[in-house]
Amino acid sequence: MSLLLSKNSEFNITYITIDGYVEMHRYRFVYFVIMFTAYILTICCNSTIVCLIVIHKKLHEPMYIFIAALLLNSVPTGNYPKILFDILSEKQIISYPACLFQFYVCYSLGGAEFFLLTAMAYDRYVSICKPLQYPTIMTKTNICILLVVAWILPAGHLAVPIGLSADVKLCKFSFKEIVCNAAVFKLQCEKSSVLNVYNMIAFLDVLVLPVLFILFTYIRIFIITYRSGREVRRKAAQTCLPHLIVLVNFSCLSSFDALLFQMETDFPKFVHLTMQIQVMLYHPLFNPIIYGLKMREIYKHLRKLFCPGKTV
Repeated sequence: MSLLLSKNSEFNITYITIDGYVEMHRYRFVYFVIMFTAYILTICCNSTIVCLIVIHKKLHEPMYIFIAALLLNSVPTGNYPKILFDILSEKQIISYPACLFQFYVCYSLGGAEFFLLTAMAYDRYVSICKPLQYPTIMTKTNICILLVVAWILPAGHLAVPIGLSADVKLCKFSFKEIVCNAAVFKLQCEKSSVLNVYNMIAFLDVLVLPVLFILFTYIRIFIITYRSGREVRRKAAQTCLPHLIVLVNFSCLSSFDALLFQMETDFPKFVHLTMQIQVMLYHPLFNPIIYGLKMREIYKHLRKLFCPGKTV
């Protein structure tokens, strides 16, 4: 039964069936090994680079501080524990309030990722296009402000639709997902016009405007470096290219997630599950690899850590 009610003297709790897995009884062990391995690798890879940045004073620069914040933001906090618990459980269910909370946490962190990438683009823009003003603009206070805004603004934006959806009546109690994403709104009996308008505004503020700003800053960087010498172009490419790769990767995966939401019923279940797992696994492991290999200073410290006998 898709709808379960936990009744007591105070309230009823509506439970939603998570119906995104294919033949759970047969592939339970495979699911668990894949997700648990990815969970451990993600935590280890991201935390290793964050620790290197914290330990080494040479990496206490705005660019590396933003990288550390981005990697911390990528560490899975809400999805993996619940997925591992579901895999080990006989019934894959979640309460509606918990589902909304999971959606809130995941999408707030996703929005924060765009704002952190925006802050990183601004840092590179000031460093390359206004080098003399860089120490006065990128102060510790301004860095803290950028980090706080990056996490608070998306969380504040998403708090409104979550609040509006908390008491909405549900007509469906099962969805073809393994985590609570935007598909949770498809369970509602009626579509709120106010909620739709607000979601469009939030989409514009949290995703479109940051991406446009990032594109503007990198166009300006490209123009300045094109007019400068070869050495300036080389240094700009070394620091900007990893950020651009991460931006393109995350933008593609975000579009992928939106495609899954819009075409939920149009995919076979196995294909849908495979796409969801790719979206979940790929990005958190992609970031530390890119920054570990492409950022020279981070790569040097990684080599010293894992290959102490070799010189870089």
